[in-house]
Amino acid sequence: MRWTPAILHSPAGERVRCDLCPHRCALAPGQVGACKVRRGAAGGMETATFATSVAHTDAVERKPFFHYRPGALALTLAAPGCSFRCDYCVNHPLSQYGREEGPAWEAAPVDVPEVVAAAAARGACVALSYSEPSLAVELTLALAEHGRAAGVEVVWKSNGFLTPEAIDVVTPALAAVNIDLKGLDEARHRRLTGAAAAPVLAAIRAFHQAGVWVEVSTPLVPGVSSSPEDLSAIAAAIADVDRDIPWHLLRFTPAYRMREENPTSPAELAAAVAIGRAAGLRHVYVERALGEEGRNTRCHGCGDTVVERGIWSLGANHLAAGDCPACGTSIAGRW
Repeated sequence: MRWTPAILHSPAGERVRCDLCPHRCALAPGQVGACKVRRGAAGGMETATFATSVAHTDAVERKPFFHYRPGALALTLAAPGCSFRCDYCVNHPLSQYGREEGPAWEAAPVDVPEVVAAAAARGACVALSYSEPSLAVELTLALAEHGRAAGVEVVWKSNGFLTPEAIDVVTPALAAVNIDLKGLDEARHRRLTGAAAAPVLAAIRAFHQAGVWVEVSTPLVPGVSSSPEDLSAIAAAIADVDRDIPWHLLRFTPAYRMREENPTSPAELAAAVAIGRAAGLRHVYVERALGEEGRNTRCHGCGDTVVERGIWSLGANHLAAGDCPACGTSIAGRW
């Protein structure tokens, strides 16, 4: 574990307050916060997230991003830690670092110029995923700074649990963000994640208003976001921000502390798609369970298929400069 200087903190008496996420932990020197990867230090804070245990390249559709550079590659990094403690997390060896005993977390410091050069050579963006990228805000800013001259953009797959000041700091560094909106009921969201839901929805709105391309993912977690009522509320909240925001419906897979629950059925996913469309959302996706039709993009003007996708891959992009070739309707995205 290597600790490096951190940003986004303020004095709190004899302690220092972390201003990165809404937990706003007030920490004594050497004391770690709820995320376990930021700690108080004399006169400031330190972070353990300028490192990664992952460095591989795959399709940007895998993040998932469906309206950001279809068919492009993403060089993915994963620093340790998370501001949530989700009971179903499939990436818990990474995200729950420091919260429980288990295999030692192994990672290497990130050589930012090297990563940017590797991404540029393949025409890829750099994605922070698998754990919580907002905890690696310092790494994100460094990657974006080095990436601008090389045309390498930075994207996040995030839980969206950030303070307004953290969002202000990081928005210039991000091209796109996919945010998990796991539910809106505060009590149930807190039981699942250990955190409030309201800041997540606020982050979706703030990133969108700042011009970052936003997509939203919702895992159909039993008892939290799987009922028609819960899904209707989530879909309506997204539509209230922008009907063009793509909504990815994710199949719940039993894992971690929720191994006894049942996986989401295709019928439940199909019903959730209908709920999203009824709420006015123009682009609702299911990655696998509903076949190609669950992944393809249709023009909301004429109904023609304008982007075809395989699993984690692009089939064909028929758009002409972002417009439907059949009727000329503009399809929102970063094409």
